[in-house]
Amino acid sequence: MGLLALAEVERGARARLPAPIWDFIAGGSGEERTLAANLTQFGHYALRPRVLVDVSVCDPSVTLLGSPLRTPIGVAPMAYHRLVDPEGETATARAAGRTGTLLVAGIFASRSLEEIAAAATGPLWLQLYWLRRREVLAGLVERAEAAGYLALVLTVDAPRVGRRLRDLRNGFAVPSGVRAVNLDPELMAASHRGGAGASGIEDHAREQFDPALTWSDLAWLRARTRLPLVLKGILTAEDARLAAEHGADAVVVSNHGGRQLDGALTSLAALPEVVDALPPDFPVLFDGGVRTGTDIAVALALGARAVLVGRPVLWGLAVGGEDGAAEVLDLLGTELTHAMALLGRPRLRDLDRGALGAAAFAPPLTSRHPTGTTGGRTGLQR
Repeated sequence: MGLLALAEVERGARARLPAPIWDFIAGGSGEERTLAANLTQFGHYALRPRVLVDVSVCDPSVTLLGSPLRTPIGVAPMAYHRLVDPEGETATARAAGRTGTLLVAGIFASRSLEEIAAAATGPLWLQLYWLRRREVLAGLVERAEAAGYLALVLTVDAPRVGRRLRDLRNGFAVPSGVRAVNLDPELMAASHRGGAGASGIEDHAREQFDPALTWSDLAWLRARTRLPLVLKGILTAEDARLAAEHGADAVVVSNHGGRQLDGALTSLAALPEVVDALPPDFPVLFDGGVRTGTDIAVALALGARAVLVGRPVLWGLAVGGEDGAAEVLDLLGTELTHAMALLGRPRLRDLDRGALGAAAFAPPLTSRHPTGTTGGRTGLQR
């Protein structure tokens, strides 16, 4: 593609995908205020470059829960990659392996855990939602361990799915040719229904997600696996401390890409308090609104060990399959290294809060999140 900026691949993906699928991927909850703020929050930080530093070699590599990565970048867990490419998650797995990035496969993947693992050449984690049927969770954990997955990522911010108005207006349902193949079809039936004023995704979550989950339940999962446990969806210092106390090995600061509680803290605003609440060696990951390598540098400077990227990977997959997804990940890694050089911080450990200035400027809304956030099909021109 000769990709120069993610906005280019975003436009290409929107042009290629049917409107309801684009809205499912691009949309947020409610009036999409948090979705928009995730993007603009990066503009509130100024960068403080140092000069006359040897930046002839910049090293963005990192080790995360024992796995070496070429860059501190991972693919966030997302459902149904086959909505945008026939190969789905196996193409994404190959792209992540080619670029030295982490892949977090989703519980609602449209390729089997074993197929994804066979395609992967880099570190692979599995994301879970807490289902009402615990035996299903236990079975997925066993399969993940047998297939070589290296960690479990439990999403903890979804006792129910946020009101995603685009999906409700579209009556969105997962197309019949795409399904969550790692779960029994009976468990997923509601996701294929949809209909006027309804969302198959929301109906399915209401039926299958356990809203009674509490901190004490984590002991059940801990007792069934030797894999590291990562909690995704932490936005407060209080919950960060509880995560560590209840045996989590890492956390992901995330507001679910603006798809859960509209008006929630942006992930970037929450990141410093979460980092400060945990021991220095406790891994904190980040997702939410990353669109450039400079965004990644800001998150790292605020204390993230690595960032997860979601929608842009699906854009790349939609436009160019495996190659398109790999180009998106390569571009972000290249931009990060470029930013490190211009900042005069050639190693990741040099990226600390001293690299950031006080609130500087918020880019105009139209520059990063074009106008209209009402949740309608054409409300967000992205």
